[in-house]
Amino acid sequence: MDIRFNRPTPSDREVDWNKTKVLLSKTDTKGTILYANENFIDVSGYDEHELIGQPHNVIRHPDMPKVIFKFMWDSIKSSENIHVIIKNMSKTGRYYWVVTDFKIIADGDGEIAGYFGTRKSVPEEIITKFIEPLYKKLLHIEEVSGLGASEDYLIGFLEERKKTYNEYVDHLIATGKDDKNKISKGLFSGLFEKKTTPKK
Repeated sequence: MDIRFNRPTPSDREVDWNKTKVLLSKTDTKGTILYANENFIDVSGYDEHELIGQPHNVIRHPDMPKVIFKFMWDSIKSSENIHVIIKNMSKTGRYYWVVTDFKIIADGDGEIAGYFGTRKSVPEEIITKFIEPLYKKLLHIEEVSGLGASEDYLIGFLEERKKTYNEYVDHLIATGKDDKNKISKGLFSGLFEKKTTPKK
């Protein structure tokens, strides 16, 4: 069965999953799923045989603006690892938010052979206060004016904060605040511990 042609109907309900778990997957250079760990499979709602060999966008949620994936692919094709906050959709149509750390897999000649994705849950306050409003605005701009306009807006948004998208996500995870908003730091213990030390 090719599940690309059996997309579920999005639900406004979140997947009930153990948010201490780490979801792992490996893809080739075209984004085809080569491996998914048990946690990834459980949260996605698909059986393993339904995922392996499928494009990774099988779990893409329609609420995701295309410009975020453009930023992601521009970075990893330039051999840069990147953190991306993504809303995914399970087989049942329910959603789940994750922050994904994409790492590049190189072959013996140093050429890109694939990508390894490590996903962790994102505190709800980050989503509701920062990411969801931004993504909704980007998606609306794309619907009205196209991908180029959405990209221009996102670039301006990041320039105002003097950060790349990667730095902005790291900053949210590490501190729980934007330039204009603040939430409790206590929500972020254990998330990306190596990146929680504020830069001097």
